[in-house]
Order: sequence, then C-alpha cells, then structure tokens
Amino acid sequence: MLVQSVRRASAILRTLAHGGPRLGVTELAEQVGAAKPTVHALLRTLEAEGLVEQDSETGKYRLGAGLLMLGNAYLDTHELRARALTWADSLAKRSAEAVWVAVLNGDHVLVVHHAFRPEGAVQILEVGASIPWSTCALGKAIVAFGPTADRERLLAGELPVLTGTSITDPVELATQLDQVAATGYAVEDQESTIGDAGVAAPVYDRSGHVVGAIGVVGPVERVLVEPTRQEIAVMVRETARMLSRDLGAARTPSRRGA
Repeated sequence: MLVQSVRRASAILRTLAHGGPRLGVTELAEQVGAAKPTVHALLRTLEAEGLVEQDSETGKYRLGAGLLMLGNAYLDTHELRARALTWADSLAKRSAEAVWVAVLNGDHVLVVHHAFRPEGAVQILEVGASIPWSTCALGKAIVAFGPTADRERLLAGELPVLTGTSITDPVELATQLDQVAATGYAVEDQESTIGDAGVAAPVYDRSGHVVGAIGVVGPVERVLVEPTRQEIAVMVRETARMLSRDLGAARTPSRRGA
C-alpha cells in the first residue's frame, strides 16, 4: 500500500531538484498537482527535517542540506561503489583517462564513483550526475546485459536528444544493444556531450545480475581513435570482470537476463 503523503513529499523534492533553484508554494502545488494547503503543510514538515529550506527574502523553497547527508550515506553504504574504488583508480591509471562507475536509476544512470584522469587540466567531480541511459556507454552496457523486460520498457520510453548524435530510433538502439551483448562492451560517441566519448562494460553481483557498469570517459579524439579504442575496451572488460568477481559473481553472463 502506497502512502499518498509520502508520494507527494517525494514529488515536491523531485520538482525542486529539476524545476529550478527556488519555487514558491503556488508553483509547487501546480506542478505536483495538489492543493496549496497540502503542499504548504508538507513543505513545513520537510523543512523541519532539513530536507528543504525557505528563502527568508522571497519565501520560496529550495532543497535542504539534509538531502546531502542522505546522499553521502547512500554512497558510503553502496557495495558496488565501495568495491569499485580500487579498480576504478587502477583503470584510470592504465587508460590515462577518467573512470566512472554507475547504476541504473529509472531511465537514467547515476554516477556513484568518479576516478579522475591521472594527468591534465582541472576536472569536475561527476559523482551524482544523472544521465539518460540511451546517451552513454554506461547505460547501454547495463541495459544490453540486463533483464529483457527492462530493455523493452526502456526502448519503448523516451529517448532524449542531448546532442546531434544522440540515438532516438529504438530500432537502431536495439541493434546497437545487440552489438554490445556480442562484444561485451558499449561505446558512446558524443551522444551525451559534444567532444566526449566513453567505453563501458557491465558489472555483476553474486546472484549473476547486472548491478551497474564501469567505463572510461574522455575526449573522443583520444578514447575512440584506433588502436587506443580496442586497448581501452580490453582494459574495461577486464576491470569489469575483476570487479564482478570482487562482488561475488562466479562468472560473467554472456547474454541478457530473463
């Protein structure tokens, strides 16, 4: 049984996360689809718990610091992230590029760990970044080896356009997923961000289910140029296999789950 007040509170938090830096009660009520008194009462409760904050000048609301503590607790207790730390750092050193570890969250992938590229300019930590699954190698790697039902659901859903090379044709994307399943790794070519590319492979847990993916991310002219692309693919698959074993996986399945 779902509790409506909890669902509405969650909707308020999601709206604040995506609707702008600050929103008023009226705006939130319209977007959440609830009465103003109900939204106001929920906001007061969320504020008391530190999950939202009210601007003293405008009276509008924004996300609170309490969510950051919850997010950090999620990362600290996430087994894939904990096990991936050493493997991601090693892969970053070997490939001389940044490495991301991600999990599937709805129709997006959530970056739970980011190992910086060993050398180069200032880099931005991408932990917490949420990316449409269809526009990145990490998402394709997870979906290609995940349950068939999930694959069909995601292919039937929205396929966002982030760049001119983002794939929006489900048939074309399905064909690419079949290729990923055959090769053991996925590739992104500027589909999420112009100039960036990625190579990723799936990670499994002790039950043999896909729990996420690990991949190299960097400038397209470095990551996808041959023979570097193939060298990175070998490194990524090898690292994903070792990380899977660290999580208790007996073997890496070669096809999608049922």
